[in-house]
Amino acid sequence: MPANDPFARLPQAASFTVTSTTVTDGAAWPPEQRSSGLPGGKDTSPQLSWSGAPDGTKSYAITVYDPDAPTGSGFWHWAVADIPATVTELPEGAGDDTGSQLPESAYQLPNDARVARYIGAAPPAGHGPHRYFVVVHALDIPATGVPADATPAVLGFTMAGHTLGRAVLIATAETPA
Repeated sequence: MPANDPFARLPQAASFTVTSTTVTDGAAWPPEQRSSGLPGGKDTSPQLSWSGAPDGTKSYAITVYDPDAPTGSGFWHWAVADIPATVTELPEGAGDDTGSQLPESAYQLPNDARVARYIGAAPPAGHGPHRYFVVVHALDIPATGVPADATPAVLGFTMAGHTLGRAVLIATAETPA
């Protein structure tokens, strides 16, 4: 991976597969997955499907993270915790304000805009291309115990010792100067 690898200092984890009907790995986000503050943007979370998780998986978490944001700490766009191991797909739009399309036990944590929902890509104009790591984390625990008002970083810290596998899709976005 290029610079700013968000997994470089985390424990190794098995790889499995995540796909999307919304975006292809390595491709640009469609307008709907961009910020509603941009022309055509709708803050709509992507459709995701995953398979091949390691044996012993008891739950999943999903994160969307931009390590290229000019903050020194990146930017968390979405975090969902406590997805049951029996669930292997989320529909497009599951990350809306209500989270009603999420499984019953799952919940969204506040992102870096401090809203518990998906917020679309909006790299600063002229900042160049940004990468968005869409990750399904396979965990060896049925629930993380992370409070619903915690940050995605707290979720990541909690998951570090419980991650069996990661399925990674990288989307991109750039806003012209």
